[in-house]
Amino acid sequence: MTKTAETVWMECLSFIKDNIKPQAYKTWFEPIKPIKLSGEALTIQVPSKFFYEWLEEHYIKLLRVALVRQLGNDAKLIYDVRMENTYSSNSPQTVKIPSSNRNPLKPQKVSVPIESKRELKNPFIIPGLQKVKIESQLNPNYNFANFVEGDSNRLARSASMAVANKPGGTSFNPLLIYGGVGLGKTHLAHAIGVEIKDKYPDKTVLYISSEKFTQQFIDSVKSNTRNDFIHFYQMIDVLIIDDVQFLSGKAGTQDVFFHIFNHLHQNGKQVILTSDKAPVDMQDIEQRLLSRFKWGLSAELQAPDYETRISILQNKLFRDGVEMPEEIVEYIAKNIKSNVRELEGVIISMIAQASFNRKEFTIELAKQIVDKFVKNTKKEVSIEYIQKVVSKYFDMDVATLQSKTRKRHIVQARQLAMYFAKRLTKSSLASIGSQIGQRDHATVLHACKTVDNLTETDKQFRKYVDDLLKKLTL
Repeated sequence: MTKTAETVWMECLSFIKDNIKPQAYKTWFEPIKPIKLSGEALTIQVPSKFFYEWLEEHYIKLLRVALVRQLGNDAKLIYDVRMENTYSSNSPQTVKIPSSNRNPLKPQKVSVPIESKRELKNPFIIPGLQKVKIESQLNPNYNFANFVEGDSNRLARSASMAVANKPGGTSFNPLLIYGGVGLGKTHLAHAIGVEIKDKYPDKTVLYISSEKFTQQFIDSVKSNTRNDFIHFYQMIDVLIIDDVQFLSGKAGTQDVFFHIFNHLHQNGKQVILTSDKAPVDMQDIEQRLLSRFKWGLSAELQAPDYETRISILQNKLFRDGVEMPEEIVEYIAKNIKSNVRELEGVIISMIAQASFNRKEFTIELAKQIVDKFVKNTKKEVSIEYIQKVVSKYFDMDVATLQSKTRKRHIVQARQLAMYFAKRLTKSSLASIGSQIGQRDHATVLHACKTVDNLTETDKQFRKYVDDLLKKLTL
């Protein structure tokens, strides 16, 4: 019988279905359509670049085996990525991407020419003209369904759900979600947008990073279209800006964002921001802008506790259609504590190692991978440890360092402890002050500035800083 794209793909699907969980099959393989068979090259259509990247990252080995069974060792897979055209309702855009021929567990990074059409290109809508369709830039895989709730994120998730249910209609405007790296800020921000698009299809939602926003503003100034840039953003119903702390020191961008923010807020539009720090800890951001960040709710994401880490791992395994012994999941959860990204990284490494070496999941394999992650992760010292090291260095106890005394050598020791707490931990200024003698964030900020000044002007003080840094980072 003559092979066609449809018959080859059906045989591939039959093999794939027998080797992965039903949920994973339904999510990642049912949406695929066979397009063309040319010799040993099969072209399949996938709905997005993200979809293609996920297949390359998680299922390329399985796809390779399935294709080789049907088309021989020279089998090739070409992705036909269909993406909705941002600015018109005409036919979808297409780009063909050959599958990676390298190690299936280390997919080749492919440059996608059409990416520029998916990213916002500042159409500069003139006021009074009818709105054109704006691509939201949202990732549908970042949704509330796969965001695991726990004590560390409950407030942020609940507030995000409230905003998604009633954008612009709650007191959480703006909603600022802040926390350390890999804790789920971007995931939550996308989830709000995805939920709003589902509930309110007519609302214009836009997700953008602060760096891209800044670059677009710079381009508008160069082309003398600043007003058009502002008008475009004033059309948005739900504006999501990621990593807003990167507006720091950019006076022009802050000024234009201030005007956009005011317009959106006054017209009942929703603003969602993410940051690695609370507004009170942001530096080089105009006070008038910081005050607006505080109008709504600032919700912190903290490192997940043990139970939440277990749930995150189980959720990840379920989504990927992978079974793993409970004792291994528990071992990973007990030893990777910092953030969600590292937890998922260990799982991905486990799956890759087990697949590549054709081994079962074992505690020994888990230990090897966890040890590498822990070793490669810069160890974060605690505020308590910093206080102990500084106190010992200056021959005093921690209670003395935290006391209210204004003796010069004790004040300097206290300031150094605050300085290193800010430099070596992810804690907020308020949290640092609270743990070092119940001081406020302004005291911590003053201490950091004092240490910086003395380090530049006092050789003996600079030696204190150098000595303590070595002791704290060894």
